[in-house]
Amino acid sequence: MPGIETYEYDVLVVGAGGAGLRAAIEASNAGVKVGVVCKSLLGKAHTVMAEGGMAAAMANVDERDNWRVHFADTMRGGQYLNNWRMAELHAKEAPSRVKEMEAWGALFDRTPDGRILQRNFGGHRYPRLAHVGDRTGLELIRTLQDHGIHLGMDVHMEHTVVELLMDGERVAGAFAYDRELGRFKAFRAKAVVLATGGIGRSFRVTSNSWEYTGDGHSLAYRAGAVLKDMEFVQFHPTGMVWPHSVAGILVTEGVRGEGGILKNAEGRRFMFDDIPDLYKHQTADNADEGWRYVRGDRQARRPPELLTRDHVARCINREIKAGRGSEHGGVYLDIAWIKEKLPNAEEHIKRKLPSMYHQFEKLAGIDITKEPMEVGPTTHYVMGGVEVDGDSQMSSVPGLFAAGECASGLHGANRLGGNSLSDLLVFGKRAGEHAAAFAREHGAVSLDADAVARVERMTLEPLERNGKGENPYAIQHELQEMMQSHVGIVRHHGEMEDALEGIAHLRERAIHAAPPGNREYNPGWHTALDLRNLLTISEAITRSALSREESRGAHAREDFPEKSAELGKINTAIRRGPDGEMLLEKHAVKPIREDLQAIIDEQQQA
Repeated sequence: MPGIETYEYDVLVVGAGGAGLRAAIEASNAGVKVGVVCKSLLGKAHTVMAEGGMAAAMANVDERDNWRVHFADTMRGGQYLNNWRMAELHAKEAPSRVKEMEAWGALFDRTPDGRILQRNFGGHRYPRLAHVGDRTGLELIRTLQDHGIHLGMDVHMEHTVVELLMDGERVAGAFAYDRELGRFKAFRAKAVVLATGGIGRSFRVTSNSWEYTGDGHSLAYRAGAVLKDMEFVQFHPTGMVWPHSVAGILVTEGVRGEGGILKNAEGRRFMFDDIPDLYKHQTADNADEGWRYVRGDRQARRPPELLTRDHVARCINREIKAGRGSEHGGVYLDIAWIKEKLPNAEEHIKRKLPSMYHQFEKLAGIDITKEPMEVGPTTHYVMGGVEVDGDSQMSSVPGLFAAGECASGLHGANRLGGNSLSDLLVFGKRAGEHAAAFAREHGAVSLDADAVARVERMTLEPLERNGKGENPYAIQHELQEMMQSHVGIVRHHGEMEDALEGIAHLRERAIHAAPPGNREYNPGWHTALDLRNLLTISEAITRSALSREESRGAHAREDFPEKSAELGKINTAIRRGPDGEMLLEKHAVKPIREDLQAIIDEQQQA
């Protein structure tokens, strides 16, 4: 393969966020040769933007917490479409993963007696999130990077994987390019772990960083893996809405966990207006009880601002559409009000929420200790992803594993805040462990020189048009606007049909996208290549959303506002057909084990 650098590994990890680094560490500890390919610089993965904490039933603040409660909370939040085996493993293993981070050097906030402090978060019955102020993801990445870099893994920074390479039905590696100089690289690997994160750049308003273009989802799909539950896209209730240049940047749920309240333009705390029946017995019906809960009163019920993210986002969207929104098209999130309750409120807010204080001061000119923030829903997370085995994280493609946001199963129809960081650790570890075992147990793979040459030609095609074609940025912008307006928080059949037609039209235009310039330092070329993934993921989301004719979790239909008992037992599945067409199937949810169902029943009565 002339002109292409070739590397050989036992395990290749694509992505260097929490899941990717934890997988690489585990595989390296197993004694196999590990390579890591990451789209940005090491230490800059989007995981650093996760702020509030990682959920684990350690019972450091409330001894009533345990893995059974965490399991039941996760299943209820996911509307029981979760892979219950993954929910079980996650609830059981998350405390050990947090303690592991502590042993590796993570500096968590502490209780007065020196244990890891845990805070309240939406959908969790007890204070469960181990945290480092509101910079938990940054501390997680720092710790994993510092620990992992000494284990001998190779890291290829600022590289984009264009295609997975196959040896028959088995994955054999990946084709990638260096984003600075455009040089091509082929990686031969006995096992591949995808840990590429999410799909937020398919939408106009998102908390996601520039890397989140659905790469892992699309790579797996083209390799023959199944994508499951792609209709479930979580819109985090609180992103910045002003100024426009920073719209979508995340405002951590930790603000509400520390006592922040949501108000409309009339000054009314509107979350008390709509408390779902499933949560009424655990939710405060007055402001005083909600405040007592966030201050640790074990007899109080949690405030309605700490209901699940899907519900809070829809309530905010309702207020905005009814004309009760804030000046710039959001609602008000007020943490400054706690000065009525705490004599040292300003110091308390700065200590508990240092990043939020700095973010609003620098970006919006607002002092959150004195005035409310303007917030609104922002595309945040996709619950759907590569279908994997709950124990091993291997997909239906032999040797291809997935972990973190690009995998599906744990979260069902809606993710609870804080479950993402512990998800990365629990299943990143498992993916690395089983990928290493697969690499040891199976023979070497070979790369098809003709297949590599085809991918190389495809990668160069946008540049060969010498700028005589459409600007790829314009195509991406139109896609983002269309997904935001037609497949957003509340969906309708007609709009989604229009979106499918629009995606097909944009795909034809993308074939002729022509960024000017050459391979060196050319972000237009990168965008032209990203379009392939963005359009695939957008179609998968839209087709899955059209097929689910009900409202459940993060998927809300204006034309089907109620839940369907029948669809509550169905997962949607997307696979690539023999002629390249996208096929949708409906799979029955696997019956839950009797002992786990008993836990759910028991916790519903608690």
